[in-house]
Amino acid sequence: MTAEPAAAVRPRNRKQLIVEAGATVFSERGYHAASMEEIAAGVGITAAALYRHFPNKYALFAECANVMVDRLVAALDEVPPDATSADVLAAIARITVAHRSAGGVYRWEARYLDRDDRRVLKGKFAHVVGRVAEVVRREYPLPGEHLRAVAALGAIGSITMHHNTIGRRRVEDLLQAAALRVVATDPTVAVADVGPVELPARPVPRTRRSEILAAAIPLFERDGFAAVTNGMLAEAVGLVPSGLYRYFPGKADILAAACLQAADLLAQAVEPNLRGLTGVDALTALAATYVAYSFEYSALNSVANAEVVGLPAGLRRPLVAAQREHIAVWEEHLREARPDLDARQARVLVHAGFGVVVEAGRHLRWQDTPEHRAAVAALLMGALAR
Repeated sequence: MTAEPAAAVRPRNRKQLIVEAGATVFSERGYHAASMEEIAAGVGITAAALYRHFPNKYALFAECANVMVDRLVAALDEVPPDATSADVLAAIARITVAHRSAGGVYRWEARYLDRDDRRVLKGKFAHVVGRVAEVVRREYPLPGEHLRAVAALGAIGSITMHHNTIGRRRVEDLLQAAALRVVATDPTVAVADVGPVELPARPVPRTRRSEILAAAIPLFERDGFAAVTNGMLAEAVGLVPSGLYRYFPGKADILAAACLQAADLLAQAVEPNLRGLTGVDALTALAATYVAYSFEYSALNSVANAEVVGLPAGLRRPLVAAQREHIAVWEEHLREARPDLDARQARVLVHAGFGVVVEAGRHLRWQDTPEHRAAVAALLMGALAR
């Protein structure tokens, strides 16, 4: 006689599994593009079963947005008060790398939280930054300990924003070392001067299509792509909503055009500033150029970084190709300056540098001054240096 199949046993940690799956989907697809059905499938349950744990997508999202910072807080609580900055940053790197697929939620998608939930999340991150700043102040009594702390966290958190494959322990050591160099960098001491940075002129809207694009960028930055309607875009340029379709097939095409504009402006900035330079001079010029571009085009760059995950694959493909071309330039010059790095290590460090710029720029509220540019460039070079 054949035995009856055993009844499926519900795992005791099902809610945790849902949060893990949800954080990964939200990180990879964005809040609005993610679906409860996709998240449920990642856990191997039905959407109906998922709703027994979370009443709606927002409730799950709010839980996911907190999961990484809660892990960081817990990890830091286990580190002794007199621990070194190396110990503190190692704990942060270990948690972040272990959960890299889910960590992108807090960096970009948390802006979709309600005001009260966002305030709670902000308070938790302030605790993490404060703990890092405290040990940094003790070990490296230099100006701007909070700026250096958020920049170091940006270097480590960058691992959540790309898919480069590298061993866990290897990448933990790489990111911890980069973060340590950042906190030991004096942001008031400028990196070697390689001359003034040339940036392309801001695009002047001369056609209706370019007017729509220019109006869309600040709206996307302020409200998020999903919250901006065709009506809002049309009103900004004096059109009826249906008039947009004469210039763009859909709203996603406007976003893709904005992201391509960002990539093109960056490429235009890099070429003249690197001309004739090699080694550390080329890397320094590249860092100064990237920082200057990030401050000059902060709205456009923020939109490109935050919203690209929500684009359909066909529209995202040329953007990914442009990003890879830019990273290849960084990789070439970084490995020329640091022959001890292999290709994968160099790419991880390049992304760490980008993370420094993002978080340091945010901390400075992208207030564009020569001092801020110089400080962020110094921290970026700190992340890359030997």
